[in-house]
Amino acid sequence: MARTFTAVVNPAAGGSASAATLIPLARTLREAGAEVVVEYSRGLEHARALARAAADAGHVVLGVGGDGMVGCVGGALAGTEAVFGIVPAGRGNDFARQLGIPRETGELARLLLEGEARAVDAIDANGLTVLGSVYAGVDAVANDNANKTRLLRGSAAYYVGALRAVAAWRPAAYRVTVDGEEHRFAGYTVIAANSGWYGFGRHVAPDARVDDGLLDVVVIKHGPKTRFFQVMRELSDGSHVGRPEVEVLRGREVRIELETPGRTLPYGADGELPGVLPVTATVRPGALRVIVP
Repeated sequence: MARTFTAVVNPAAGGSASAATLIPLARTLREAGAEVVVEYSRGLEHARALARAAADAGHVVLGVGGDGMVGCVGGALAGTEAVFGIVPAGRGNDFARQLGIPRETGELARLLLEGEARAVDAIDANGLTVLGSVYAGVDAVANDNANKTRLLRGSAAYYVGALRAVAAWRPAAYRVTVDGEEHRFAGYTVIAANSGWYGFGRHVAPDARVDDGLLDVVVIKHGPKTRFFQVMRELSDGSHVGRPEVEVLRGREVRIELETPGRTLPYGADGELPGVLPVTATVRPGALRVIVP
């Protein structure tokens, strides 16, 4: 029996890229006998409502876009028996990269038509469901800068945003509690990772797995800014974990707090910025059923 899909798209965020990906994909799925319904959201909360309604109707729900949209739609389905499909059409597509989701239309259509759903973990971050990672530090500031950049897009916007964030960065005093054990240090950032990839293709947690019931907590401690840029370059292949400034912890619950008096820091989640520290990230084992290769 052919599957029925509902594709949830946010036309306000990367709409042209989403359309360019979805139109040939929907055509291919329909030619194979599947039904495809396309729903355009007015924002993230509306996207969540559309996803839940489609799941209640028994449809396979497709999140079309980048990590923000995929995290939003997938997060709305976490904890249910709904089947989720990812259509990578954004700037980063880091969660799709972790799962090995193809971008080529024919391969992706075959996966969605024939692939099996597998249970993967999610994260609860201060009540918000997150798929990839929660991060708090210079990367979240860079994320904020990139979102405010109007002249650049994609990795270029993030690169310029990161340069601005590092140039203005002052060491932050963190208290990170992993499964009840406290760690205090001055540093650049803390990443609680379910997926190994974040920030437009950076392999920040190379040993992270989406089905092990654990979060990999990557800590980048204080050091010269030139050293920090070296660490950033090494994120492409994961070799940064051998640096003395980098420590990897592992646990089921991670609380990230800032101890610098009078200072606030945003935290990021799947490319969005939902709030400021403190944040508690707790793994939700096997919370989401995703069609994967």
